[in-house]
Amino acid sequence: MLKLTPLKIKELKNAILWRVYVVMMLTILVAFLIVLKIGKVQYVDGDALKAKADSIYIALRPIEAPRGNILTEDGGLLATSIPYFKLHFDTRVVPKDTFMKYVDTLAFCLAKYVDNEYTIGAYRARLKAAREAGNRYFPIRNNVGFLELERIKKFPLFNKGGQYKSGLIVDKISKRQYPFRMLAHRTVGYIRPYTKQTSKGEIIKDVYGRPVMDTMRVGLEEAYDDILSGEQTLKPMKCIGSNIWVPLSNMAEIDPQAGKDIVTTLDVNIQDVTESALLKTLQTNQADHGCAIVMEVATGEIKAIANIGFNKDRTNYWETKNYAIAEASEPGSTFKLVTMMALFEHGFVMPHDSVNLNKGKASFYDEQMEDASYHNLMNTSVGKAFEISSNVGIAKLANKFYNKNKKTQYKYIEFIRNLKFEQSKLGFAGEGSSFIKDPKYKDWSGISIPWMAIGYESYMTPLQILNLYNTIGNNGQMMRPHIVKEIRSFGKTEKRFKPEIVDRKLVSTKTIDLSKQLLERVVAGKNGTAKNINTAHYTIAGKTGTSVINYIEHNSKDVVKQYRASFVGYFPAENPVYSCIVVVTNPRHGFYGGRVAAPVFKKIADKCYSKIIDAHLPINDSARVYVAEKMPNFQIGYKSDYTTLMQALKMPYKNKSKTPWAVSRIKNDTILLLTKNIKEKVVPNVLGMGLRDALFLLENHKIRVKVEGAGKVKSQSVQPGRSVNDTHSITIMLG
Repeated sequence: MLKLTPLKIKELKNAILWRVYVVMMLTILVAFLIVLKIGKVQYVDGDALKAKADSIYIALRPIEAPRGNILTEDGGLLATSIPYFKLHFDTRVVPKDTFMKYVDTLAFCLAKYVDNEYTIGAYRARLKAAREAGNRYFPIRNNVGFLELERIKKFPLFNKGGQYKSGLIVDKISKRQYPFRMLAHRTVGYIRPYTKQTSKGEIIKDVYGRPVMDTMRVGLEEAYDDILSGEQTLKPMKCIGSNIWVPLSNMAEIDPQAGKDIVTTLDVNIQDVTESALLKTLQTNQADHGCAIVMEVATGEIKAIANIGFNKDRTNYWETKNYAIAEASEPGSTFKLVTMMALFEHGFVMPHDSVNLNKGKASFYDEQMEDASYHNLMNTSVGKAFEISSNVGIAKLANKFYNKNKKTQYKYIEFIRNLKFEQSKLGFAGEGSSFIKDPKYKDWSGISIPWMAIGYESYMTPLQILNLYNTIGNNGQMMRPHIVKEIRSFGKTEKRFKPEIVDRKLVSTKTIDLSKQLLERVVAGKNGTAKNINTAHYTIAGKTGTSVINYIEHNSKDVVKQYRASFVGYFPAENPVYSCIVVVTNPRHGFYGGRVAAPVFKKIADKCYSKIIDAHLPINDSARVYVAEKMPNFQIGYKSDYTTLMQALKMPYKNKSKTPWAVSRIKNDTILLLTKNIKEKVVPNVLGMGLRDALFLLENHKIRVKVEGAGKVKSQSVQPGRSVNDTHSITIMLG
């Protein structure tokens, strides 16, 4: 056995320690290099590696379909989508020698024709820097119209044969436009992007730390979204970094199915006068908000629906909320008709029966009720009590016959519920529901029946109240209100919505006839609360409403009463064609329904009555002359539309137009259709045209159109005759 000397042991020990030290140093060095590499990957090469990873990521991405139009009943555009384009440049597609050959010319074109914010030199430097950095999504311009896109495609490099040779990336974007702006804005609705938030109000962010966006839809845009939106398709696309996607060149795609058009029942002329009249009374009386609805009696078609209120800053009025269908409130005196209908239906009273008004004051248990205006009347007829809208008279009748016991109370409640208020809805999100109190509620008391009788302690939307009056005008046949009449695809009707009957006989003929008598007295009667809108030209039947909004709190000396003024009715009274309701909330300069809301009704009725004359009287020779005289000279439109109209009305005309377009001119009793020349490659003259024809012409000339106002084209921002090559966009003013 070999024996180690102390020297050998020491030498062996030193050798082992040296090896350990070497291994340890190597381990430290490797660890250091690993840490260094991690740092380099994370902080130096991270973005490049992430972009490289993104560049090989392929997925099927949704492509939105062109959204359908929303049209008026005569085909006018309430909402439409106009295409725009977002342009980028993939600087890596073009070979380097080609890029360097044309970069100076491209920089010149971009600086002169696209964005003069940068000089030619600045564009040249930016393009070269983007090429060196391998930028595959260099921004060119957003919101580019079709005509401008065609011009840009002719620029050097971009004219090399499509996206995958030229590097020009074209993303199509559809922008929703509302040509009539405020007109029926809240009913038509809108599509608006918004930032998603948690229930605590915190902004939700994606993996890149950006806010997550979503889309809000309201009104018809929301209710018929499935029809309007069409069917999107999935397109194979490639991510080139930071969630930026471009289409693949070597994979086929299927075009999305375009959305369908919906044709509403709205009449743009009635809508216009309804909004104008409502807005004027809101401004005059400094009211918080108001609404008005016009309905066709026989069909339940909504011809106009206006909702106007202060904006958030209370500096201006705008269509902020659909009060007409969403705001369920205590209807006030317009509900007195319901009480009278119950009394008639149950055989308790007749209009000639007597009721004691006690000079307009009465006590029910510990609560005192007063009439709105002093009248000094004692015993008078039930009909007159309704005519002057006596709270005391109507409440006394209800209290006498329905407040005896629970059985009689429920008899009254059940009658109200059988009037089917809940059937009067349009199918929009957020519509209000009716509420009718009964003895089961904790706050039911002896004063509930008297106060319900005059329109308190129950809630209905304006549309629900209107449809009841519409039913009276329709001889007891209740129609379901509706606002869409057709669904069209590429101009062809796919589905037509027919008027729907909710109840053929809501109440007895006797009740209908007696109710009509009462409603006519409100306007035509000597003491009627709406006698100020009585006219010799046609008859109106309706009811005023004046209710206190804050009646529970107003007993406090510090609380000022707030009112809701309304008027609802139909016309012509003897053969109703239209019904209408006007509701004005918290007017500060006047509060009676007859003074605040009824005049709005009258302005709307005057406009509608002129349509009734045109639409419902037989077309005889004198009527044709009347129509011809009212038709202005120099109306411009599509020739076939004119000839179809003239033939339908059997009006004398001569077609002298040698083009598809025509100018109408009246000579004696004949309408002449003269030639309207439309030249190619120059801006056309669209003055006097309707919006649909003007858009058709301008967009076919590849001009982006911005629309302001409503009606016919009265001015255009670019003079006719100018070359379309020099025209990016045009603004047309309607009036």
